Amino acid sequence: MAANRLMVALNNHGVKAKMLVRDKSTGDICVVGLKGSLGKKWHFLWERLVIFLHLHFKREHLFEIDIANSGTDITKLREFKEADVIHLHWINQGMLSLKGIRRILRSGKPVVWTMHDIWPATAICHYARGCQAYTSRCHYCTLLPGKGGDNDLSSVVWKRKERMLSEGNLSFVTCSRWLEGEAKRSALLRGHFITNIPNAIDTHIYAPKDKAEARRCLGLPEEGRYILFVSQRVTDVRKGVSYLIEAVSQLVEQRKEQLIDTRILILGSHAEEVAGQLSLPADLLGYVGDNETIVNAYNAADVFVTPSLEDNLPNTIMEAMACGVPCVGFRVGGIPEMIEHQKTGYVAEIRNSADLAKGIGWVLCDADSKVLSAQSVRKVMRDYSQTSVAMQYTEVYQQALAQNHFKL
Repeated sequence: MAANRLMVALNNHGVKAKMLVRDKSTGDICVVGLKGSLGKKWHFLWERLVIFLHLHFKREHLFEIDIANSGTDITKLREFKEADVIHLHWINQGMLSLKGIRRILRSGKPVVWTMHDIWPATAICHYARGCQAYTSRCHYCTLLPGKGGDNDLSSVVWKRKERMLSEGNLSFVTCSRWLEGEAKRSALLRGHFITNIPNAIDTHIYAPKDKAEARRCLGLPEEGRYILFVSQRVTDVRKGVSYLIEAVSQLVEQRKEQLIDTRILILGSHAEEVAGQLSLPADLLGYVGDNETIVNAYNAADVFVTPSLEDNLPNTIMEAMACGVPCVGFRVGGIPEMIEHQKTGYVAEIRNSADLAKGIGWVLCDADSKVLSAQSVRKVMRDYSQTSVAMQYTEVYQQALAQNHFKL
């Protein structure tokens, strides 16, 4: 989604951009899908099988690890040959292999790689979970049985990435200042250009609308207040729903009379597994993929809560703020860059349910909601608009092209 928004922003800014995806699910002529369904399935299944073997046939961490050992060679495609710059985003789970990226680099075309998580700077993980091995060399990986070993799968993939990154002109862009700092600490990326540019958002789509109308569209009560929680999979431990459950319980104890008309709105799959643990009544929308319903969900809310324990620059916070909804989240990753404490929401201390409850209560009961809403929209327009982001990426492309010309 973030890559698609950037493509739209670039095209609107006069840069001809096309997006190559593993599985196309849109009629957009600027989006091209890889052909060969059997080949794509094979690349995906072969990678999972190799990881499964290294996990000693256990499913735990099976989809937290990527090794990019199999993927499509895109260098023969017309879209690749026509391009001046190759821009990589999230290329895992059978789309591109490390060998395929080496072919791209050997083509001589400048490559820009946007890091949506830390995987390009580590061996096999997308979130480091406090591990610092990537600052020197990945081995003894905690995601592997028995914490791996000195020459475990993470060590093998690390060496493959080292060989790949030595091939050519490669620039890295992170979506937050936090991730930029982490990337610069990686021994893999030393000597490479690294900067940060936030994701873009279409403020014509994600924008404030009448709260009562949004609720009517969703079939929700027009009166009262809503606390919104969004996650692709609500039970994902990294998204911190357990802290939301604890915070809501404490909040009800502290402000029972003030919250008599308050409900929880949950957007995402598996919400029914946690709804019964909440101390406030919950309305479940399930997994939603269309923008109209998502925009209505944000506009129906009075506060958006994101208790993530690890995150880069969450699109959900950007979307909520663009709709004028103040946000509450933990001081982790790029979240403090997005939520300006007690200006556009509340930044709580990490893993602190009491502080999370305090922030939700402050937004709902103490703060001036109109001021928070206006400042949230202003922050998005200043930092995350299509024009602002497209201009910054254009500069990176020009720099990469100039560097490539100099080498030639």
